[in-house]
Amino acid sequence: MKVLVRKSEAESPYSFIFTDKDGGALIRSENYKQKTSCMNGVESVRKNCTVDERYELKVAKNGKFFFNIKASNGQIVGTSAFFDTEDERKSAITYIKRYAPKAALEEA
Repeated sequence: MKVLVRKSEAESPYSFIFTDKDGGALIRSENYKQKTSCMNGVESVRKNCTVDERYELKVAKNGKFFFNIKASNGQIVGTSAFFDTEDERKSAITYIKRYAPKAALEEA
């Protein structure tokens, strides 16, 4: 797993993505105006992803399964990709809990 910190030309240009070993996106962030805020978001995911209570399990209007990871203050710090089944979502959470806290950081 790795974390890609990206910069775009948007008004709030910084964002991050936690990817699996094949490069598939597992968790995406909101956009941030400052790089330091983005990096704080990465650290918040790393810290909160190991706590079951920080996961908000959701179903999208299209029937796909996803989750949000929340900080202790209730703010969403990351949103997952969509999954076809609850089991796929559960497997992704297990993977994130194991690998996200020590994920290598790359800037794109």
